[in-house]
Amino acid sequence: MPIGLIALALGGFGIGLTEFVIMGLLPEVAADFQVSEATAGWLISGYALAVVVGALVLTAAVTRFERKPVLAVLLVLFIAGNLVSAIAPDYGMMMIGRIIAALAHGAFFGIGAVVAADMVAPTKKAGAIAIMFTGLTAANVLGVPFGTMLGQAAGWRSTFWAITVIGVIALAGILALVPKTGHGDTTPGTLSSELRAFRSGQVWLSILVTILGYGGMFGAFTYIAFTLTEVSGFAASTVPWLLIVFGVGLFVGNTIGGKAADRNVDRTLVVVLSVLVVVLVGFALTAGNQALTVASIVLMGGFGFATVPGLQMRVMKYASSAPTLASGANIGAFNVGNALGAWLGGVTITAGLGYTSPIWAGAGITLLGLVVMIIAAVGAKRAVRHASSEASASANANAASGERVAAEPVAVLH
Repeated sequence: MPIGLIALALGGFGIGLTEFVIMGLLPEVAADFQVSEATAGWLISGYALAVVVGALVLTAAVTRFERKPVLAVLLVLFIAGNLVSAIAPDYGMMMIGRIIAALAHGAFFGIGAVVAADMVAPTKKAGAIAIMFTGLTAANVLGVPFGTMLGQAAGWRSTFWAITVIGVIALAGILALVPKTGHGDTTPGTLSSELRAFRSGQVWLSILVTILGYGGMFGAFTYIAFTLTEVSGFAASTVPWLLIVFGVGLFVGNTIGGKAADRNVDRTLVVVLSVLVVVLVGFALTAGNQALTVASIVLMGGFGFATVPGLQMRVMKYASSAPTLASGANIGAFNVGNALGAWLGGVTITAGLGYTSPIWAGAGITLLGLVVMIIAAVGAKRAVRHASSEASASANANAASGERVAAEPVAVLH
């Protein structure tokens, strides 16, 4: 395994911690700023939407530059955002800090995914991307639970101070371990070539599957602290430990999903999304049972994150001639899904539908993602068959032409 993948995972750990740790601290943040649960949830949705902007705008702006210094600059931006969050005097400043940190998120993972895939053989690209995203799963397994415990014990601001320090360590890791091999194309018209990748219908279908498929799981997870305490009856002090269980599911799902996607991307995504719908429905129905809730959390994390390597690999596959911006756009799509899920979950809670309603909403969104994925997979198979038929017809025509040419001199000889 190239050591640079470890550095990318380290950067992903810091960024993933910023994205996810606030979910376990949402009640404390809401109480401190004296805002509702739904309003506090916008710190998650606002972050996700800012990731989309960064994934598109920043990635487009830096495609012509060497990737290692770009990744370093993005981590500096990330550090600054978390510092602002740590000292935020009010909700508005907290939102600004979240947005600053989020701008680095999409571009980092978009460019990092391309670098990771380029480090390994073609048959191992999804696995390499999965290793990079291991930083996100590690953030959930280790960072989020302990960050939540730190925030509950010493105040939520202490968690963001800790994330700032982790960001500095991640920056040092990028500078020390990522080789100077990943370069953007410096020829004029690079952005135009990147934009041409979006002419592919499969690229757009892949992005839509990312929004819906990942958004469903994230919508259920956004308000998980309220579900666990208000529906399942767990004490607030047990939430960090339950998040560790969720993180274990993420880690296992990410690893297995990457290996499966290397064998067959479309089949993996169809199967995983199908099971995820069932898991979410089961969770919503049994959230009042603590034992079944624990099982549901593991399965939701596992099947939810098993989609990530395949979703990222699929969009890069159909934008193979210019994957950087498409990769960044798909990272943005993950976070459009995050925002969609968090927003819809907040709407259902505000409507008085209870703390299991975000899970039901997540199941519905994921089901839509499954339908789109099936349509995309069928379309891709048809395209392959059509191309194969055309190639066969062309080969037959060439063979027939060759036979006629060979036959003519024989006729002359007779």
